[in-house]
Amino acid sequence: MNLVVLPIEQMPLVELARRIREREISPLEAVDAYLARIEQINPKINAFVRVFAEEARAAAKGVLPEGPLQGVPLTIKDSLDVAGYRTTCGSRFLGETAAVADSAAARNFRQSGAILLGKTNTPEFLANYETDNHLTGRTNNPWNLACTAGGSSGGESAAISAFCSAGGMGSDGGGSVRVPAHFCGIAGLKPTPGRVSAAGHVPAIEHPGGLLGVVGPMARTVSDVRVLFDATAGYDDADPFSVPVPLRYPGERELRGLRIGVIEQFHTMPVQSAVRDAVRQASRLLGSLGFAVDEFVLAPEVERAPNVWAFFFTDLPSRMTAQFIAGREEMAHWTGTEFLGKIAGTPEPSGLRVVEMLGERDRIRRALLEQMREVPVLLTPVCGVTAFPHRQRRWSTVGKEIGLFGAMMPATLVNIVGFPALSVPMAISPEGLPVGVQLIGRPYQEELLLALGERLEEARGPLPAPPL
Repeated sequence: MNLVVLPIEQMPLVELARRIREREISPLEAVDAYLARIEQINPKINAFVRVFAEEARAAAKGVLPEGPLQGVPLTIKDSLDVAGYRTTCGSRFLGETAAVADSAAARNFRQSGAILLGKTNTPEFLANYETDNHLTGRTNNPWNLACTAGGSSGGESAAISAFCSAGGMGSDGGGSVRVPAHFCGIAGLKPTPGRVSAAGHVPAIEHPGGLLGVVGPMARTVSDVRVLFDATAGYDDADPFSVPVPLRYPGERELRGLRIGVIEQFHTMPVQSAVRDAVRQASRLLGSLGFAVDEFVLAPEVERAPNVWAFFFTDLPSRMTAQFIAGREEMAHWTGTEFLGKIAGTPEPSGLRVVEMLGERDRIRRALLEQMREVPVLLTPVCGVTAFPHRQRRWSTVGKEIGLFGAMMPATLVNIVGFPALSVPMAISPEGLPVGVQLIGRPYQEELLLALGERLEEARGPLPAPPL
């Protein structure tokens, strides 16, 4: 039987890492393969803010630390500091000076032996589900260049999907890892706050925004994401949310008979048929693997979750953005200011209102935790739509037309309650676009989601590569 030998840049991260360890492939060969791919493909997708070509080759020729990622070329979102380079978050207002130290993500990658290939594109201020800005321009989806790769980790998702990176690190405050992963046909993990250090992220992930925002790994497969999570999870006193939770993957006995709740849409907000079909396909596969899969109805208290998320992610930050760019509005890009109109003419929230909303957030979280005592994993859409044409904001679904806020409800739910969630590629839509599904767990249950995601991935079988 003839075995298909993949090009270096198309190998799964785990396979590439193994072959480098066993000296079948040198780190320099790996770096050169990815740099050649970037040179060929990046002009079409525009995923990179900066490519570290000379630095990566020099690192590959040096003595790399032994570790699980030894010699593997990775990328990092341009909201995470890399020493010696600007962190711009797609904005003319930021990044005037170079970072003096690596972010925790970059440091952990290097200490695990990885080689940084470059920094990837974001919307301005990370404030959009599309990746575009005045500095680098628009990132396109490798599956259809007329469509968005998502945001705010859109450059990262596009680079990984197009075989320009073996994997990398993004950040997620409202779906910004999982939605781009879903749009581009890769896997992405949003950890529990504090599980993966967010130190060195711009803007700083601190209170209260750190209740929502995290740093998380992205790669083409769940197995590859697992390797990145294992290399970056751990306590870091520079992160105010950091927790000393050791890695602990479940055994077969723990997985046997696991109950999984299926949610095809968030309350009454419909989704596109391709999204619903992918959730149903994943449900059937999980059932065939022996898991107890049943419909799950969210508690009434949870229905307000997207609104509470919007208060902390949009209402409060938008006021700070408006003050920050006041008098210089013409310098701002639409991706950083699209949501400013929502607060126009509304009074600034009082301190009492902030406290009230924190209390409501806690009640929503408590209600969902109570529901998930007996059903520890939920299967849901990542969001209500597949990758859409640039700047599109309304979509037809089976039930009615929906907008951006409604489409993203399955993603934003997870951020406001602070639970971990994993985006798993599942299918290809009739339009030729990838469709992912989301596995949601209780806090600090990332390992359970990854183990389950690997089994789901194996049962699903291979998916095609993007047409690029």
